[in-house]
Amino acid sequence: MFDNLLYQPVSALLHDDIMQNRLPGALLLSGPVASGKLTCALELSRILSCTGDGVHERGYWLCTCSACRKSKELAFPNVLLAGSRDCILEIKAAKKAFLEAAMQNASVLAATRYLFVRAVRKLTMRFSQILWEGDPQLPKFAPCLQAIDEELERIAVEKPLPENEKLVKTCAEIEKQAEKLESGFMYDSLPISQIRRASAWAHLKSAGGKKVFIIENAESMNEAARNALLKTLEEPPEDTVFVLTTTRRGAVMPTILSRVRTYTLTERTLAEQQEVLERVFHTTCVPGESGTITRYLQTFLPVTPEVIHAQAVAFLETVKSAGGSGMTAISGMVKACAGFEPRVIFRLFLQSLMTQFTMENASQAEGAATAVQALRDCYNNVQLYNQTPQAALERLWRDLFMALRQRG
Repeated sequence: MFDNLLYQPVSALLHDDIMQNRLPGALLLSGPVASGKLTCALELSRILSCTGDGVHERGYWLCTCSACRKSKELAFPNVLLAGSRDCILEIKAAKKAFLEAAMQNASVLAATRYLFVRAVRKLTMRFSQILWEGDPQLPKFAPCLQAIDEELERIAVEKPLPENEKLVKTCAEIEKQAEKLESGFMYDSLPISQIRRASAWAHLKSAGGKKVFIIENAESMNEAARNALLKTLEEPPEDTVFVLTTTRRGAVMPTILSRVRTYTLTERTLAEQQEVLERVFHTTCVPGESGTITRYLQTFLPVTPEVIHAQAVAFLETVKSAGGSGMTAISGMVKACAGFEPRVIFRLFLQSLMTQFTMENASQAEGAATAVQALRDCYNNVQLYNQTPQAALERLWRDLFMALRQRG
């Protein structure tokens, strides 16, 4: 069990709880970024649905039962996945590994095919009709989903791969549609409507095995969604296991914490993270100074983190100098940051800006609080209200300029 969850001692604890029938109906996987929380949750769902091959213990990684085959492709109907996540960098990294293996007919070809398919479905699963039924957004993103599904069918695991040129085009189209789906429709806070629909699904009788509802980044749910989830957890259905993940356990609502059992994932060492990259993404040359998983994925951004940081520093300098060129310089910053696409670039820009502002204003709590609120408003203006990054940054410039001016 949990063979694909590398360097995480929690896998032994989960194994024992499953084998001893002690697994709770609701659990929280808590750990740092890129520690394998979603991998753990998805593997848990596979194990709970496994019917076994009659030879190995339940949950054997190479089990060939129908449930396991579907689960490995993330196509098993007993699993719902919700919660905000930036998926596109993992998709790009998995695509690179898959195409390189295909071009070389490498021994890891089968593994990288699964890697790419799973990376894409980690995104598309969040747009399940079960979660979005009746939502006015559904008809808008349905063409993206259909296009992705049609292209994924061309590289289905049980089929021979297309010729190299066609394979490259197929993967490029999948990536293009995935970027469109994530950029245009990924929510930042899990809607209460999806919690209600998932709760109704959870109470339906399962055709076989346990159903699993996974909520990533549970700490980012708004109050209405948290309360709706809490109501479900107070009277949990017997056939469904709820798996929440978080990077900040202390930010999860205490009443929810009281109804889940926490399993803690640890920070992997640098050497362990590099081995994960080698074994999962089949890269032996880890770019970047740190060599972490996060740093590797960021190499697939159209601009480097250093450029993003430099632009954030330049933005703050224009605010402090109060020069007339401050507002006009913003268009150049947007261009330098590739138009803030994919959306993770905008988040990294604001995070860097926040770090710079708080470092320079650590002794002035009021100024830091004003900046935090202005940055949140800026992010929400783009992610929730579809304002362009340029317009949002122009508003942020004015807000920060006025805050600094009032402070004197």
